[in-house]
Amino acid sequence: MSITINPYLNFDGNTKEAVHFYEKALGGKILGIMTFGDMPEDPNHPLTEDIKARVMHAHLKVGEADLMFSDTFPGMPYEPGGDTVQISIHPKEETRAREIFAALEEGGQVVMPLQKTDWSPLYGIIKDKFGVIFQVNVPVEHSQ
Repeated sequence: MSITINPYLNFDGNTKEAVHFYEKALGGKILGIMTFGDMPEDPNHPLTEDIKARVMHAHLKVGEADLMFSDTFPGMPYEPGGDTVQISIHPKEETRAREIFAALEEGGQVVMPLQKTDWSPLYGIIKDKFGVIFQVNVPVEHSQ
């Protein structure tokens, strides 16, 4: 059986900012951004200009991984951040790990500085400016 799993991140009106931030920080490529306004209009449910500008779906390719994003619809519950789910990144080179960590640190908060651990030559945890927690881990077999 073949299956893939990818994170789907939700934001409250700032998805475009987040997607462009992660594109730069992680060295990804935006494959698409669709707003609610890009959908055909429904006269029974008119949308305000604010809602039309929100992102319905965005797709960012990072290496072999897919990150997907969406804004919440106004009035829907939204709880930023949290530590229930974290995203783990495994760059093969320590230099790249340091670059990613530094980029995610911009406006964010270091939870655990990059350091040598029993399982990795370089590992750290960062909570970025959007409240998303990332673990940056260089696998032992790939360290340089």
